[in-house]
Amino acid sequence: MKRYFPPSELLIEPNGAVYHLGVKPSQLADKIILVGDPNRVPKVASFFDTQECDVMAREFRTITGTYKGKRITVVGTGIGCDNIDIVVNEIDALANIDFETRYEKSELRQLQMVRIGTCGGLQDCTPTGSFICSVKSVGFDGLLNFYEGRNEVCDLEFEEALKRHLNWSPLLCAPYTIDADQELVERIAQDDMVRGVTISCGGFFGPQGRRLRVPLAFPEQNELVVSFRHNGWKITNFEMESSALAGLARLMGHKATTVCLVIAHRVAKRATIDYDAKMRELIETVLERI
Repeated sequence: MKRYFPPSELLIEPNGAVYHLGVKPSQLADKIILVGDPNRVPKVASFFDTQECDVMAREFRTITGTYKGKRITVVGTGIGCDNIDIVVNEIDALANIDFETRYEKSELRQLQMVRIGTCGGLQDCTPTGSFICSVKSVGFDGLLNFYEGRNEVCDLEFEEALKRHLNWSPLLCAPYTIDADQELVERIAQDDMVRGVTISCGGFFGPQGRRLRVPLAFPEQNELVVSFRHNGWKITNFEMESSALAGLARLMGHKATTVCLVIAHRVAKRATIDYDAKMRELIETVLERI
């Protein structure tokens, strides 16, 4: 039986747009690029051959257009897994719920979503300026734990090994580990990106082991993260969104992965904020391969 979604659960504007994104179903492409910085949306769209819409709503910006014959939507999500929860759920609703009847559609669309972002590298193979495609993502944010089916899509063995290695505190959300879509990873990463394991954190400072004026509760965290090994895997980078994207996409039946430009090397204590040329290179690479 098709499911019905009442107004309290799926908020739709009077003009037929979904509540937070302000986007209408007809404005969503099947190929989607997600970026954290709303200012990066027009950078991606500057490569488009045509543009059909440019929507601003709250901190979210969405542009749909075409690139070499491919219809693509680029969405500025803002920072964090909490924003990814809003964006991915509303994108899926735009694709797979009839906004007129509020019922799930009989035929579901499978979307392809690639997040383009920045990150902090953690290994010798991830120097500043390198590109990392997240084959696995570890969520320190806890978001996927609120959804049924979490255990069926997660790498439970990896999770347990990581918790043991990190002496995981019961004060923290249970971490989850999710694989990106393998076919999409092969297509996007090819042979010129590091294929890594990404930790998504619930913040930029303390959760990623950065100390400014407030001492850290777990000062040994990053050293343990860097030294972790499991079945040939090691943690390659920190960022703030990939786990929620990969996890929600898997539960919804979509394809997703994250690619990041390393702008800081956390172990070497080096960083660069002058990375526009490398980001444009990464954007164009993803547009060619998505």
